[in-house]
Amino acid sequence: MIPIIFTLVLLGVLLTLFNMDIRNNVFAIANKIPILEKWIPDPPADPSKPADPKQQAQKQAESSNSTIKELKSQLSKQEENLKKITEEKTAQDNKVQALESQVDAMTQEAKAAEEAKAATTEDDYLKQVKDLAKLYAGMKPSKAAPIMENLTQEEMVQIFSVMNNASKTAILEKMDPKKAADVSIKLKEETTSSDLAIAALQSRLKQDSKAAAATPANTSKNLDKEKLNQTFSTMTPANAASLLGEMYKISPDKVITILNTVSDSVRSSILGEMTKNDSPQAAKIVNRLMGGK
Repeated sequence: MIPIIFTLVLLGVLLTLFNMDIRNNVFAIANKIPILEKWIPDPPADPSKPADPKQQAQKQAESSNSTIKELKSQLSKQEENLKKITEEKTAQDNKVQALESQVDAMTQEAKAAEEAKAATTEDDYLKQVKDLAKLYAGMKPSKAAPIMENLTQEEMVQIFSVMNNASKTAILEKMDPKKAADVSIKLKEETTSSDLAIAALQSRLKQDSKAAAATPANTSKNLDKEKLNQTFSTMTPANAASLLGEMYKISPDKVITILNTVSDSVRSSILGEMTKNDSPQAAKIVNRLMGGK
């Protein structure tokens, strides 16, 4: 076998040197001989010859499987990313919903607190009105009627609205007929306690503003600087200081006007007593007398 193998190898080498096709044919024939096929290399594939359909189908199947596997891998990654994004969006939605719930709860609590506060204030005010009505009802009608006539019409209506019929009738009988008639007509109108309270407060504010507007005119007409000087000059310094100290809390400008009208000695005595009573207040007054603010 050795001489045969040597001869074949030598022939193969010679054929390689002279003709490529013969070499390939020899390789192909040698690959068909048992045992020798292990020592002879496979002939190179000829690109001009058509490939084996089975091998081509196998290669295409392998390529398709590889592509499918890669696409499946990419699809799996996309699904994981989509799942993460969905979970993050769900978490964000839950946070937003929780914040909205907190805002709604806080709004409702604030609204409930305001309503409770308003109800408490209204209840306290209504209780005071009822207590006042009970006070008038406990008085003799002849005594209660003149007092109630000094109230505004809206205030009388508010008090009568929470009073029992017996007390209401007894007081109305002792009142001025015209005022009693006006109040009776107002009582026939159906209004809530809140409307009555608002009307009563508005009427009182209106009456107080009118009185305040009329007070300066009457004061300027009845009291001039000379009368103010005489009034406070005849008072004791202690009484004048006490009166002006309380008056300064209400109207500082009027106190300065009065001190400017009295003589230096009277002013000195009054300021001395005011210093004993309230030295910071006295310092403020002296500063205003010197032109300060």
